Amino acid sequence: MENKRFALLIDADNISAKYISVILEELSTYGITTYKRIYGDWTSTQANKWKGELLENSVIPIQQFSNTVGKNATDSTLIIDAMDILYTGNVDGFCIVSSDSDFTRLASRLRESGMEVIGMGEEKTPRSFRVACTRFVNLENLSNQDEDTASKDDKDNTIGREVIYNAITNIVNENENKGKSLELAAVGNRLVNMYPDFDVRNYGYSLLSKFVEDAGMFHLEKNQNVITISLLNNEKSREEICSYVREIIQKSGTKGIGISELSNRVYNKYNHFNVKDFGYSQFSKFVQGLGNVELYQDKNDRKRAREKQK
Repeated sequence: MENKRFALLIDADNISAKYISVILEELSTYGITTYKRIYGDWTSTQANKWKGELLENSVIPIQQFSNTVGKNATDSTLIIDAMDILYTGNVDGFCIVSSDSDFTRLASRLRESGMEVIGMGEEKTPRSFRVACTRFVNLENLSNQDEDTASKDDKDNTIGREVIYNAITNIVNENENKGKSLELAAVGNRLVNMYPDFDVRNYGYSLLSKFVEDAGMFHLEKNQNVITISLLNNEKSREEICSYVREIIQKSGTKGIGISELSNRVYNKYNHFNVKDFGYSQFSKFVQGLGNVELYQDKNDRKRAREKQK
């Protein structure tokens, strides 16, 4: 299969020169880089750190003077060049390197034309630009900086683990309903389609299989070079959850317990609890389906659960 051809366009105003080598290395995993251009005002002192990297990495600098205070002329030049390159038909995709949301519409427009768009930027990159790309990569993950991986989930722009694990559960459930085996690689592709900035490196992992395995929710099986995924047989834990909910309701007496409070207690105790695994779309429906439980509205019109009154 022939390698895809990419145009690399870098916004020097919003990206540090220290990332140049990892940018080129990461992009090489997607295909061949046929255009390598970087945009900025090379007369400014701010661009000095970039100048030493350009010749060494064969990146062509595009000069754009800052003619107007408060206006980013660099963005406009990069966008115009991107559209010119698009119409040549010489590339299969673009890599836009910036932490600026101003390129959101450009990424969307390129994808509308059938282009693959790889976005790269720092953690501060707004989510609007991230999701406009086919795939978005955090540059901090590529630079091998020593970080406390436990803190990664606390970053504002990183998707929570629970969101990802729930998405995987839904994908597996959907596939099991069709009676087919499911390859882990296919799950990874679906996750990137759903969340373009999903990357296991955001959570301190180098392999998707290890990230999935550590969830404690899935069974992975390797046959030669193919890894398949299925849900663990959690009948015991399912019964444990049901018993826990029944016990709380029983102890709450005739007054019962608020559905919101009950839900919080269950989710706090069982981090990976998902009502969809029990065949329900709503937590209240799950509770009602336990048997010997009734739901009612209190005087403040809040839904509560209690044992059925004899």
